[in-house]
Amino acid sequence: MAHDYAKRFFVAMLLPTKVDFSLDEDGIRRFTRYFLNSPFASRGGLIVNPEAGEVFYMSGEEKQRAIEIVLEEVDRKLPVFAGVYAPTTSELVETTRDAKDLGVDGIFVIPPGGAMDITYNWDPLRYPDVWLDQIKAQDRSVNLPILTHPIGPPSPKYGIGLPAETAVHICNAIPNIIGWKMTYSYDGYRRIARALRDSRPEVGLMGAAAHFFHENLASSQMDGTVCGAWCYALEPMLAHIEAWESGDLQKANAIWEGGLRQLQEWVYDEWGRLHIRYRLASWLRGLVDNPSMRPPLPSPTLLEVTTCLELLRRAGLNVRDDLDMQLVRFGWTVAASGQ
Repeated sequence: MAHDYAKRFFVAMLLPTKVDFSLDEDGIRRFTRYFLNSPFASRGGLIVNPEAGEVFYMSGEEKQRAIEIVLEEVDRKLPVFAGVYAPTTSELVETTRDAKDLGVDGIFVIPPGGAMDITYNWDPLRYPDVWLDQIKAQDRSVNLPILTHPIGPPSPKYGIGLPAETAVHICNAIPNIIGWKMTYSYDGYRRIARALRDSRPEVGLMGAAAHFFHENLASSQMDGTVCGAWCYALEPMLAHIEAWESGDLQKANAIWEGGLRQLQEWVYDEWGRLHIRYRLASWLRGLVDNPSMRPPLPSPTLLEVTTCLELLRRAGLNVRDDLDMQLVRFGWTVAASGQ
């Protein structure tokens, strides 16, 4: 049976920043309260410092401060996991210990970065220990529940996720892994889901690609989530899932085809723009105050702004009250009221 945390809808939280890209501490508090003060809170969880939260571009002090703020606001009302990343394994273990010392409920582990040997050219099927050794070191240092971020070199069979054999091998080696983030193409998702259901049924299938959620729910292949789409589409996403759970297929279809599908398909259409679009959509909704992520990540284009605005409205989602002024502030000439 899956761990209780693996049945929760974890948000891969964005990092609210000011225009100069310094931490927006008040913004982090407001963003955290947005999740706390909604029906989502009874079923949700927060992941602070995931990839969507710019963990690769944060200093050690910023990582700790972001965790501190979220934990202060949450005050044990829902689980908080910390994304942990550092360029070397020794630094990573230290960062992982720091997160535990601050009081997180679990860790969100991310594959190594840096040299081509362990990133773009890594063969995770032949050399799973590239990541497994790192997870083992983290696990030994904190002994906390683990959610995974299993990204690897793209493949026709799995998309950007790790192979089934590697997933099973890693889960077998680390009993503290309670959920596997499903960062896969649709066919890859099905393969991984079946492999884990057969070999490690207690490991939760954590839905990630929100444009697949309708099909994932239909096939009973989603136990919880680790997903950044909650940052901008919480209300219809939760209603859609609850309609499925209640057996109201007509309602689920109406929500899905009433704008939610179109929004999610656009956000996920280009993996190289995914987190940029998460950020843009959340900014258009008024949930964060900076529409851009830290460079070298690029800012949204004008076409992305106008497209996202239209799709949010089609999905029935409110946008920020000061939209016209904010569009001008960031150099976008858009007739917001005419969209």
